[in-house]
Amino acid sequence: MIMYNVTVSVDPEISDDWLNWMKEIHIPEVMGTELFDSYKIFKVLLQQDETLTFSVQYFTGTMAKLQQYHAIHAAGLQAKHLERYGDKVAAFRTILESV
Repeated sequence: MIMYNVTVSVDPEISDDWLNWMKEIHIPEVMGTELFDSYKIFKVLLQQDETLTFSVQYFTGTMAKLQQYHAIHAAGLQAKHLERYGDKVAAFRTILESV
């Protein structure tokens, strides 16, 4: 199992809008690629600074599917996110494999 984790720090002023948009628009678009089997979204409880931090985890069975997602879909979906929220959010991504 491969997990594609996106950790996002969100300005508190837009956090409700961001979370709703993620649940109603962005995550359904990612899942609509049919390259992920499931997802989870978590709020980080111990915050390091003034932002709110979330972990969005997408699960897929193979690295090939994740590579296909990156090759075909990732840039466009990330561009939509950046266009909507600009510098009010900061994201970094990690790829993990269950062992």
